[in-house]
Amino acid sequence: MEDEIRTDSEQETEDLGESLGRILFPGAVILLNGEIGAGKTVFARGVGRGLGVYVPIQSPTFTLMNAHSGRLPFYHFDLYRLNSEEELFELGLDEALDGEGVSLVEWAGKFADFFTMPALIVWITSDGSTGRQILFQAGTESYQAVLRQLITGGQVGANPGN
Repeated sequence: MEDEIRTDSEQETEDLGESLGRILFPGAVILLNGEIGAGKTVFARGVGRGLGVYVPIQSPTFTLMNAHSGRLPFYHFDLYRLNSEEELFELGLDEALDGEGVSLVEWAGKFADFFTMPALIVWITSDGSTGRQILFQAGTESYQAVLRQLITGGQVGANPGN
């Protein structure tokens, strides 16, 4: 199942992430893709807010992983600087993915062969200004249910595509 939502501002992108965060379940995995500056961290900030994380969420580009407490533990990974799957294990990514928290992984596409578990795959594309096209891909029933709820939940400012 796929669906696309357009946001027209950074705030709308963050709000969409927040709406998603509110409906995620224990053990959820979000694989987040997009070019530099596409809005991945803005979206992640919203997911964290939706999970009840009230500390500033920043890109873990240099720390590689930030853990936050909320309704569910929130593990925010950034794989941009990594070069091998071995580094993913050293980082503890495999343990977080098997846990009861929510794992959001920026730059997941760099290691597509590693991510074989069910996940909600998100692609963010910038239109060059403040607009974003956000494509969601949900393969399993649990993620399809999340996507259906997100799409039909009446997100303020987000216009369902397709």
